[in-house]
Amino acid sequence: MKFLLPVALFFTFAILPAHADWPEFRGPNADGTIDSTLPTEWSEDKNVTWRKEIHGLGWSTPLVSEGKIWLTTATENGREMSVICLDEKNGDVLLDRVFITSDNPEPLSNPINTYASSTGVIEAGRVYIHFGSYGTFCMDTKTFEVLWDRRDISCSHWRGAASSLVMHEDKIIATLEGADQQYFIAVNKETGETLWRRDRSTNFDDDKDGVPANSGDMRKAYSTPIFVKVGDVTQMISNGAKAAWGYDVATGEEIWSVHYKTHSPSSRTVYSEETGMAYINTGLGKAEVWALKLDPEAKGEISESHVEWKLLKRTPKRASPVIANGFFFMANDGIASCVDLKTGEVLWAERAGGDYSSSLLSDGKHVYFFDEEGLCTVVKAAKVFEKVSENHLDGGFMASPAVSGKALILRTKTHLYRVEG
Repeated sequence: MKFLLPVALFFTFAILPAHADWPEFRGPNADGTIDSTLPTEWSEDKNVTWRKEIHGLGWSTPLVSEGKIWLTTATENGREMSVICLDEKNGDVLLDRVFITSDNPEPLSNPINTYASSTGVIEAGRVYIHFGSYGTFCMDTKTFEVLWDRRDISCSHWRGAASSLVMHEDKIIATLEGADQQYFIAVNKETGETLWRRDRSTNFDDDKDGVPANSGDMRKAYSTPIFVKVGDVTQMISNGAKAAWGYDVATGEEIWSVHYKTHSPSSRTVYSEETGMAYINTGLGKAEVWALKLDPEAKGEISESHVEWKLLKRTPKRASPVIANGFFFMANDGIASCVDLKTGEVLWAERAGGDYSSSLLSDGKHVYFFDEEGLCTVVKAAKVFEKVSENHLDGGFMASPAVSGKALILRTKTHLYRVEG
């Protein structure tokens, strides 16, 4: 038996697929982590298998499944919104179709957003695409036939949509955080029919600077929920303007809330099984990271009873953090930081690039920081700062990275790349 066990393990791994899917905004674990060993060195002419120019503007994360890559894009004026599908091996375009046209799109009034910033979700045979109020639909991944679509899931996006779809069992859940209304809607993934809708019951008060509570910015968010099993209930945790909430994903019922003063969060919450805490970013305007202890008995407002620590300095504006090797990594204004998960102590903070919108990525050994100028700084996922490499692609990063097997699928402002060591 001592001999047979390694042989059995070898054959088990040998028959695994050559690539792993990237099914949603932050990958298979919904938190920017991946088990593959990823490349640490590349440039425009090094370790790039292929590159493909992508027309229009769009910051949605590439989705990878069944040997295909899916992404959305739009004209700068928002009058046309398209879905693109490429062959994963060579970058050949399999589909490039305008799905949404609008004669009078709502102005973005936001220089860093696009009309195609929301990421969809994908599973075998089906891809679910979201353009905010302009349309949510399901497509067959083989025939490209539209199986269902919804044009009635809407709000006044104010500065554009950016929240991504999530999937849980039979549900596709969209987050609509507008100036006029803020709600979640769960639809049946087979039919598109509504299963439940939950309006946020946030307490919108004037902030200390006297900005009116009905200001669009004070109600706006770009957040994407996560799912955490707490006791017997799978909770959907979402940070919005002025508050974060925990919901029962089966029904949309509110479970708990934490209120704060800030607004417009886009950095996605991450969760640590080691600490049992969710790490919530409160948004813009002196934003903080709050470490929230998740408790099956927690009900109602729990900001005074369940917040273990708060951190203000160098917290992310847009880039979602990542947890690796028991540490919390984040990026903002050119500074990469490593934080103790249990105490919130900043272990190191180092210059690592420019502004960050793209979410962090980790393969367990390294953490990848992609900045808006196209620099990716790779550091050891460790308590002590150690830079491994600096890599640059023209165009700059706004979209978050994706992974397929041991390859990086990187979307810059102008191109899509497959990077392999």
